[in-house]
Amino acid sequence: MLWETITLAIQAIFRNALRSFLTVLGIVIGVAAVIAMVTVGQGSTEQVTADVEKLGTNVLMVLPGAEAMGGPTGTADAMLTINDVNAVQDEIGTVTLAAPISQTRARAVFGNENRRTDIVGTDNRYLEAAQWDFERGRPWEPGEIQAGKPVCIIGETLRAELFGTADPVGETIRIKTLSCEVIGLLRSKGASTFGADQDDFALMPYRAFHRRIAGNTDISTIYVSVREGASMERATEDIETLMRERRRIRPGEDDDFDVMDMEQIATMLSGITDILTGLLSAVAAVSLLVGGIGIMNIMLVSVTERTREIGIRLAVGAQANQVLVQFLVEAIVLSLIGGLIGIGLGLGLGLLGSNWLAVPFRPDPAIILMAFGFSAAVGVIFGFFPARRAARMNPIEALRHE
Repeated sequence: MLWETITLAIQAIFRNALRSFLTVLGIVIGVAAVIAMVTVGQGSTEQVTADVEKLGTNVLMVLPGAEAMGGPTGTADAMLTINDVNAVQDEIGTVTLAAPISQTRARAVFGNENRRTDIVGTDNRYLEAAQWDFERGRPWEPGEIQAGKPVCIIGETLRAELFGTADPVGETIRIKTLSCEVIGLLRSKGASTFGADQDDFALMPYRAFHRRIAGNTDISTIYVSVREGASMERATEDIETLMRERRRIRPGEDDDFDVMDMEQIATMLSGITDILTGLLSAVAAVSLLVGGIGIMNIMLVSVTERTREIGIRLAVGAQANQVLVQFLVEAIVLSLIGGLIGIGLGLGLGLLGSNWLAVPFRPDPAIILMAFGFSAAVGVIFGFFPARRAARMNPIEALRHE
């Protein structure tokens, strides 16, 4: 009996195939949008976590200015110094490495090729703390760092732009007016979550950077690696106490520096992507509601068109609940067809979006089942009222309908 009812429902749907397709379009769009948004959102969250893990979850960053996320806000006398870097490393027991970073952008030139890139003044501690591996070449020697010798280590993007497929080690590039010998090439890390190229830079000893590029001795960031297993909160508190002492900040005064925990940054970024995914999915889910209203409208039209047919069925002995089930099944089948099409379209859009944003493709079976179940529920809820109207028809009045 149920199978016969389903067969009749499918036949009724395909008698008006175009109208049926337009009816389920809202369901298709809603299911596809929810699945695509959640898939891309989960891939983005995973990519954020992976990118931060590349930097190390036991990493802290000390920046001048009280609003580090917006960039340094202090004046020159509030900037960090190399003595601050050494103090953090030497006086805090949980810190294994503290690396100086000074940074600007400038044009690097080799032969007829040039590229505007990040120029970073640092030392070998940064290479170790940030877990950079060498593709070719070597790190700086202690004498090169102390003397401020203009020798550079470059990233893969800069190598490709300036040298093509050639080996850059041993060649000399020009940065502003400074000639810098390339002694190393770092292994590529690729693009970050938000599309920033992590391989587009040239590193040089911080003394050479200060004397020949920046013209000052400011350190813009201290990159701190905390001992494995040590409390990040304790390390943060120790650094804050030390920096307040060194910068002579009185009790009650606000810090003119900030200590950022990479793990907290990862949690914050993941939370942002989750919120955005949820908001976009909620907006997309409205399409399911619109689609349900569309199904109800079309089913009401179908009941009106088939009034005489309903009357004949009731006259020859069909029970009211049988008529109700027939029209209810039609609405549910319409919703399920829309749900199935929406799942396929949503997975396809999710795959395209993940590839375009260069994030992992991570479809969530729970979301897929939930979207499919919701589409079925839409059919039940919005199909019930037209079905009940058909079941309550008076057979005599229905047979008189033209």
